[in-house]
Parts: sequence; structure tokens; C-alpha cells
Amino acid sequence: MVQFDQDLQSIQEMRDAVQRAKESQLKYLTYTQEQVDEIVKRAAHAAYAKSLELAKMAVEETGMGIVEHKKIKNEVGSMAVYESIMNEKTVGIIHEDRVNKVTEVAYPYGVIAGIIPTTNPTSTAIFKTLISLKTRNAIVVSPHPRAVKCTVEALKICEQAAIEAGAPEGLIGWISNPSMAATTELMKHRDVNLILATGGGALVRAAYSSGKPAYGVGPGNVPCYIEKSANIAESVSMIIDSKSFDNGTICATEQSLVVDRNILQVVIRELRNNGAYILNAEEKVILEKVISPAPGKLNPDIVGQSAIKIAAMAGITVPSDTRVLIAEESRVGKEVPFSIEKLSPIFALYTADSYEEAKDYCLKLLNLGGRGHSLSLHTNDEKVAKDFALEMPVSRLMVNTLSSIGAVGATTGLKPSLTLGCGSFGGNITSDNVTARHLINIKRMAYGIREASIPKPSLENKQTNVAKDVEFIVDQVLKQVNPKGEVDANVIAQMVNQVIKQYQTN
Repeated sequence: MVQFDQDLQSIQEMRDAVQRAKESQLKYLTYTQEQVDEIVKRAAHAAYAKSLELAKMAVEETGMGIVEHKKIKNEVGSMAVYESIMNEKTVGIIHEDRVNKVTEVAYPYGVIAGIIPTTNPTSTAIFKTLISLKTRNAIVVSPHPRAVKCTVEALKICEQAAIEAGAPEGLIGWISNPSMAATTELMKHRDVNLILATGGGALVRAAYSSGKPAYGVGPGNVPCYIEKSANIAESVSMIIDSKSFDNGTICATEQSLVVDRNILQVVIRELRNNGAYILNAEEKVILEKVISPAPGKLNPDIVGQSAIKIAAMAGITVPSDTRVLIAEESRVGKEVPFSIEKLSPIFALYTADSYEEAKDYCLKLLNLGGRGHSLSLHTNDEKVAKDFALEMPVSRLMVNTLSSIGAVGATTGLKPSLTLGCGSFGGNITSDNVTARHLINIKRMAYGIREASIPKPSLENKQTNVAKDVEFIVDQVLKQVNPKGEVDANVIAQMVNQVIKQYQTN
């Protein structure tokens, strides 16, 4: 009964938020580009100023990640995102092609439903709010139940700054007591026009089956290939920094290492130098049960936890400076715990005897659960990089950088984003890093610029058509003649001649 009442309260709160958002968005439609830009600027700066405070709240509430790293995520989700969209035109006429006489006009979707994950609760909320504000959309957010307080606080910070800058109240809404029932109904609500879904596979599938346009994301079982030409010391240092970043909670974080055999020992030495602990065979078996209690199922208790804490959960003693746990592996499959997406500082280490085998390992890992997402590559051979770019079923390939934060645009030229599309490889509508331009529709006004010559029917076709018409008329006349009387052929002939004359005059 209590749960039922909670669902009802949650659903009613959601409906109220959507109604306010719809009314507010209609007012927001009248705002100029300058007014919109000022609102986005103020909201971004306010969120950036509270990056550390929000990071602390997120770690305390969810029990996941590292404060200093979540602070960086919040900075990317606020200021980096803002700087990447600040000069974009999103209101009224956004482009005029004077040569082809086509004018493009932007218009918003309306009310956006934002689904927020527990792994990146504050940064994702800020990011989705900013790109919605920039495009004159309203947003109603459903936080993850385990990250409600920090998510709502991030939204309140953005809301207050936006209102102070002149935004109508109600433009940013949320469910403070979320439930699956309310989230499901939010996505199907008649006044919701678009869904931004970041979360587990079931939630993303629900978004796609809601009947609404939706941007969803897929899992990121990211392979990391260290090719023999790589600068091994630099590469391994970046890989461990990336894997341990926020305890592995970014979906673009490397999940498995694939290493050429002729550099394996050097790589292992550098891994140890950077705080990696290599498990022995017995320890590997023990940790497998902690990673995945059932085939293909990740233990949620290890997500976003430190390597030392996860080792302790398995009863394994590791050095106090351990940052990542690694086990050598040769198999890939749902029944192989080290080969699945682990969302924690745990690596599988595969050794490739050839370049083709390395590619095969990467492909198998992607097919297991990361198709369309990302791949990490460390090489100084441009041919290898281009070969991987052409062949691998991923939407982004990070070369010689930290995959986790490189994919979201922190160390690369990719668009700063906390929602990474997986394209058709991953069952998504886009392969882009989702940003403001994905939240506007574009209508086009086009003038005629070429003359069109429409051909008339040929004489042959016309004669054929006339013959058919005459035949039809004769048939009709015969039907009207009294069956008992005689048919007057002269009358019929006169009628046919009249039709032929009419044809000739035309």
C-alpha cells in the first residue's frame, strides 16, 4: 500500500511538472537568441561554480566514484558544454543559402524528458539542462532513485540562475520522489516531445518503445588495443589514469586490454609501475564470482568502487597503492566475467599473437556488449589507426588518449557531451556525441531556382486514348438503345465523328 501511494504521488508530481514545463516553454518560444544565450550562460556559470559541492554530494549519496573526478565531470558538463554551444544559432533563422535560395529556421521540440543515471548524476543533469535551455526547450528530469538529492540540487542551481537571467519559471522540472511507474509515464506523456535517455539497457529500450522520438545510448564494453608501435610508458600511464578515473563509471572507459605479445612483458611492467595489481589464477577465480554472480549479470555493488574495496570484497589482499585489478584472459563471453562491461577499475588482459588476432579480440568484445560505442587505441602507426577506424563497429575511436574522458570531449576535439550515441551498430538513431543541435528541428523555406519543362502526352498516346474513349461512348450508346428496336448505325456514326472532331480540335 505504501509503495502504491508513493507511485501515485510520484506520477502526480511528474504530471504537474510536465504541465508547468509546457506552459513555460510556450512563453520561452518568444525569447530572442540574445535572451536565450544569457540564460544558458548564467546557468552554466552557476553550475560550474558548484562543481565541487555537487561532486561531494554525488559521492556521498551514491557511494560511487571519486570527488575530485566527479568535479571534473561537472566542469565538463557545465563550462565545456557551454563553450561548445555558446556561439550556435538556435533561434529563428539560423542559416541562409543565398545561392540556392534556401533559408533554415530552427524550432524546438517542446518538453524534453531527461533520464539521469546514478553513475554520472549531477554532470548529466547539468549537461541536459544546458542543451535544452539553449534550444528553447523545457526539460523534466527523472533522477535515479539512488541519486535524487544531488541530481535535484544540480537542477535547482541551474533553475535559480536561469530565472534570475529572465527565464520563465517551470522551464526546468523534476520528480523529487522518482519511481519506475512515474518514469515510464513521463516518457509516454502526451505533452512530452522528446526523450534523452541515459541509463541501463531496459530503460533505453523503454524510451524507444514509448512512441516518442528518443536519443538513447548503449553499453560501452570498450576494448583498448596497445599496438606494438605505441609509446608504452605513456600509453599505460594514460590507460591506468583513465580506468581509475571516477572508479570507472564513465561508459566510454576502457574495459579490456588487448596487447601484442612481443610487448607484453614491457606492458605488464608498466602496468605494475602505475598501480595495477595482476591477479594470480586463484585470485582470478575468486574475483570472477564477485564481478558476476550470474552469467552476463554485473554485480551492482562493485560499480564505481575502488580497486582496494573490490579486492577486499573478494577477500584478496592488495598493496595500499593499488588503482586497478587485472587478470589475464583468453576467452570472451557472457559466462566470462572479466570480458563484460564492469564499470569499475577491473581489467581483462588479452594477449594477441598477430594483428589479425588483436582485431578479432576487439570485435568479439564489442559484439559481446559494446557495439556502436567506443574503442581505445594506442599506436604510432597511422595505417593501423585508419584500419581500425574503417573496420570497427564503433561510433568513436580514441587514439593515444584517455578513453573515458576523451570520448566525452575533455581531451579530444569531440563535442563535449554526457550522452554518447551508438548509431545503428548499437540500435541508436545517432552516432554523435549528443548536443544542442540534436534538440532543434529545422524547417526550410526554398524558392524556385530552376525552370521545369513538363512534357505533353505524345500523339501516339493521345490516339490510343481517343480510340478507347470512342469505344467507351459507343458502348454506352448501345446500352441505351431499346433492345426491341433496331439500332440506327447512322446515329452512332455521327456521334463517333463528333468525338473525333473534338479530338482534332484539341
